[in-house]
Amino acid sequence: MARRLPSAGLALALAVLAGGCGSTVQPLIHASNTGPDPVLPAPAGRRLLPTMDIAPAVGWKAGAMPVPAVGFAVNAFARGLAHPRTLLVLPNGDVLVAETNAPQRPEEGRSLRGKVMGLVMKRAGAGVPSADRITLLRDADGDGVAETRSVFLSGLHSPFGMALVGDALYVADTDALLRFPYVDGAASIDAPGTRVVELPAGPRNHHWTKSLAASPDGRRLYVGVGSNSNVGENGMDEEAGRALVLEVDPAAGTSRVFASGIRNPTALAFNPHDGTLWAVANERDELGNDLVPDYLTSVREGAFYGWPYSYWGRHVDARVQPQDPALVATAIAPDYALGSHVAALGLAFYEGDALPAHRRGGAFVGLHGSWNRKPPTGYQVVFVPFAGGRPARAMEPVLTGFVDADGNAQGRPVGVAIDRHGAVLVADDVGDTIWRITAGEATAPRR
Repeated sequence: MARRLPSAGLALALAVLAGGCGSTVQPLIHASNTGPDPVLPAPAGRRLLPTMDIAPAVGWKAGAMPVPAVGFAVNAFARGLAHPRTLLVLPNGDVLVAETNAPQRPEEGRSLRGKVMGLVMKRAGAGVPSADRITLLRDADGDGVAETRSVFLSGLHSPFGMALVGDALYVADTDALLRFPYVDGAASIDAPGTRVVELPAGPRNHHWTKSLAASPDGRRLYVGVGSNSNVGENGMDEEAGRALVLEVDPAAGTSRVFASGIRNPTALAFNPHDGTLWAVANERDELGNDLVPDYLTSVREGAFYGWPYSYWGRHVDARVQPQDPALVATAIAPDYALGSHVAALGLAFYEGDALPAHRRGGAFVGLHGSWNRKPPTGYQVVFVPFAGGRPARAMEPVLTGFVDADGNAQGRPVGVAIDRHGAVLVADDVGDTIWRITAGEATAPRR
């Protein structure tokens, strides 16, 4: 039987939600909290309930859209989707979009904190049922708008990551990596999927998304698996096989830990410059407005990135007891901070020709937006310049305006991908839209 919230606890939770949402401050990312050497303040003291400041999800008004930075233009590639999260561009130019959300997680909402977080996520637009499908979008005439769409795969279980290797389409459901036969130009797949490896899920399944990338030679697949808690508060037995990147041998149907201590690796991509694996990851909450920075990092084989015992290398998180000093001594710092609580959920390296030459080799990142920071931050798409295969300069906002003047979320960016013409596609799970960013002069947004 589900436990009822104590009346005082519920009243406090509702007060926090009512008072901490809808900030009129536009989400900004402080430069000191980004880059290869971010400023890390002292951790904040413990609170009964975490800081919450949610931009309530309202969707886009007629004619409104995100605001591109100078030198860019944006249009709607497809509208009317059901919580689109991740994207995969196929060799023929078709675009696959995972329409998905969290599965049923009966253990996740049992505590006071869990119930409050359920209310928060619903207000933020994450409370809708999962469509559990992948949809194909086709722009046959090349005008930057998809004229047709079809249900490509259905009956999935909270799908997230996708990768195509030859004639095999791999889909990372929340509980398994699946393989489907792919035929170029097909509008749908009717064949059942083959389970390649099982993935951690279960009744709690706190971070349910499973990111996915294929190695450049297609021989290995890499799966990002998030933690089952904020900082191991449910016990480390609950974290078995989590907070890591798996390397999968699809031919053998086996997997091994490639790198660990990454709290929630939400997107994976190989850097075309040198073939190294990179990830964006969401770090821990409830240490203060400016701890801990979410990050972009190369993923080194055998490396440990700290979670849950430490953050940004060897900064110990005293909330985690008992500690593991020997393991912390091996922790390495990520490559590049994206800002605290920005919730990075998309990553795509740019190798196209449609944007100015200085964009080549850099990375576009979707920042879904904070809940554990006041004022809020994120809610935008940014570009991280690279040189020689490494982050080189300060990141730049590319697409903003997702939060309106009243503090409401008209949209929230998630996955990003590069289409066959070199434009940047962005999945917006609150606006139910795929946006397409091209070169051009920005125009004044319509509100």
